[in-house]
Amino acid sequence: MAQQELYDVIIIGGGPAGLSAAQYAARAKLKTLVLDKSASAGALAYAAKIENYPGLEKPLSGKRLLDIFRKQARGFGAELKEAQVIGVNLHGVVKEVFTLEKNYSSKTVIIATGAMGRKPTIKGEKEFLGRGVSYCAVCDAAFFKGKKVAVVGDSEEAAKEALHLGKFAQEVLLIAPGKKLKVEHDHDVFKSPNIKIIYEKTVVAIEGEEVVQRLRLAGKGAAQEVLELSGVFIYLHGSKPVVDFLAGAVDTSEADCIVTNRMMETTIPGVFAAGDVTCTEVRQVVVAAANGCVAALSAERYIQHRKRRRYDWG
Repeated sequence: MAQQELYDVIIIGGGPAGLSAAQYAARAKLKTLVLDKSASAGALAYAAKIENYPGLEKPLSGKRLLDIFRKQARGFGAELKEAQVIGVNLHGVVKEVFTLEKNYSSKTVIIATGAMGRKPTIKGEKEFLGRGVSYCAVCDAAFFKGKKVAVVGDSEEAAKEALHLGKFAQEVLLIAPGKKLKVEHDHDVFKSPNIKIIYEKTVVAIEGEEVVQRLRLAGKGAAQEVLELSGVFIYLHGSKPVVDFLAGAVDTSEADCIVTNRMMETTIPGVFAAGDVTCTEVRQVVVAAANGCVAALSAERYIQHRKRRRYDWG
């Protein structure tokens, strides 16, 4: 049996904190892997214009700035993979990170998953979780073969998941709260014959008996609309740290923020966190990037058993 590849650093999250950490780690000649569930699902990717990031000569979209971050990280040798992390095992000399496709091992882990998570807010969402309500189309699409399902959200992630569901379900209703989707005008979601997009509607209730059977929608008018279906995949965003995949593996605050010291070290040796997932008081791209830099330098110190961090100026 082939031995599993061992990385020096695995970074969970591909936003400004994660990609800055990747640049510094890879530049330090550490074998670096970034696991990011979607290249366009983070807070920065949704920003229409960034003009106050140091070094920019003209405004850029958040998506374009992230593209530059990725190019820099790859240029220094970092490996980037699109994968959803579903679990971790951090209590050991070798850390394990589990995704839907495969598992990865590393000497250190940097958590940089941001703060766009949310608690169940739709009536019936929590009650029907696992009985028709899902947050992962890749995980559960096969259970809805030949059935009618809904995807709730307007992001690139929601559109991508709708396309995946379209391979299994008979019909997919993509329910967007606004007047348009946050995707390119030529996105494949507009071309799929079994995906119907419903604009300017919000889900007010998920209903059924033992499993999901109905979805109740509200729009600008007073009357509500009831849709008969078998599954609901929810891709709405909030401001809660994304830590569900950790299952309590690291210490968090009452607000679910990962607890770190000033050098981005968690209470577990070899595990670091950076960016909005730590609930930094100032949520700015430059702050997240700085956190990522510090986390990478701390990881390098941990791996090399240094007493002091190496200061990298050029």
